[in-house]
Amino acid sequence: MAKTKISPLMLLPPILFAILAGVFYFGMQRDDPNALPSTMIGRTAPAFPTETLPGQILPDDQMVRTGQVSVVNFWATWCPPCRAEHPTLLDMASQGIRLIGVNFKDEGAKASAYLDKEGNPFMAVGYDPQGRAAINWGVTGPPETFIIAGDGTVLYRFAGPLVGSDYERRFLPELQEAMAASK
Repeated sequence: MAKTKISPLMLLPPILFAILAGVFYFGMQRDDPNALPSTMIGRTAPAFPTETLPGQILPDDQMVRTGQVSVVNFWATWCPPCRAEHPTLLDMASQGIRLIGVNFKDEGAKASAYLDKEGNPFMAVGYDPQGRAAINWGVTGPPETFIIAGDGTVLYRFAGPLVGSDYERRFLPELQEAMAASK
């Protein structure tokens, strides 16, 4: 009886499948598979845009170096999740949380009208029509929110709207921890 030889090419598909299955398995073991890593954590907050909306205060680097925790929120009027989180931002401002807004790739007149109509939770608003400042902050798209320590160090980045259980489970504990550490 003749021995049948197995071609090495016949082994290639099962080996590739095993490698791919291993990659998928280890990828699913990450803490939060939806989280995008931020290179800004632990670094000094980047510069704010050099423009502001009409009638607003221009944010500057000293606003996040007052010894108090600040929250920087990138938003736009064309962004439905940004509109959804707006009541949360108003609530945070009413609690005395220092909020700085950066209007991102928007029309200035629309952004100003939106804040006039819906309320302005921000102590200062930067205007970033081309998204250049957002690139320096590592923003992938609005809304994104950063918690900044009183010395200007970025402590935490939250991608997505500040609403619902995700906000309560992930963002609020980080904010509360930062505020407790600053006292």
